[in-house]
Amino acid sequence: MAAPSYAAVSSSIRLLKPPSLYPKPPHLHFPLNHILLISLSGSAGDSPRSQFRISADSAPKARFIARRRDTISVRQLQRPLLEYMSLPASQYSVLDAERIERVNENTFRCYVYRFKFFAFEVCPVLLVRVEEQPNGCCIKLLSCKLEGSPFVVAQNDKFDASMVNRVSCDSNESNSLMERLTSDTVIEVNIEVPFAFRAIPVQAIESAGAQVLEQILEIVLPRFMAQLVKDYQAWASGDTSRQPLGTGQI
Repeated sequence: MAAPSYAAVSSSIRLLKPPSLYPKPPHLHFPLNHILLISLSGSAGDSPRSQFRISADSAPKARFIARRRDTISVRQLQRPLLEYMSLPASQYSVLDAERIERVNENTFRCYVYRFKFFAFEVCPVLLVRVEEQPNGCCIKLLSCKLEGSPFVVAQNDKFDASMVNRVSCDSNESNSLMERLTSDTVIEVNIEVPFAFRAIPVQAIESAGAQVLEQILEIVLPRFMAQLVKDYQAWASGDTSRQPLGTGQI
């Protein structure tokens, strides 16, 4: 069977809003994380039987990378934005209680929007740490777990991911009443290509994976920035409750 074209691969990716039923994963006749031995036996007079060995170490790898930088202007209120961005992580609002939960003072668990990759629905769950910096903070990924169908969950020990989001503010020289808030993010995923996808060229899988990451950043980061501005406005007006303002909706 011919491998699907790049257009077919790209058209199979879309972000989902409400979760739906997971598709049935393809049936695999052997576990991918074990060595498969296939013995080819000959007649009694033949040379000793040969063996064909497939190892998990020889599985093809794919790498997905996406970057995004967002900058918005924020009007200064009674309390400056820089003071807000200098708050210790222990005083951070979780912004959206439907999507984010606090683990400890500077660690948070984030539930990313569900999306579709080929025929499978995937929901990443991120554990991130916030590191305070002079004019903002740096959000670093500690771990990532995939939720979804049994096939999706089985990939959790076959990939690694890294992410850094640097959030900072600086003054607008042309307008002292305005500040600039910037989010600069890079995310990278390295994955062992599942057996069911190995007929597809690795380059096509990498292009599709990068497109998925870019779509996620395109939705998540502007929403994150908007929530940050709302929280700053509440804090600057004297609201010390630090209650989350998000509703979990796209």
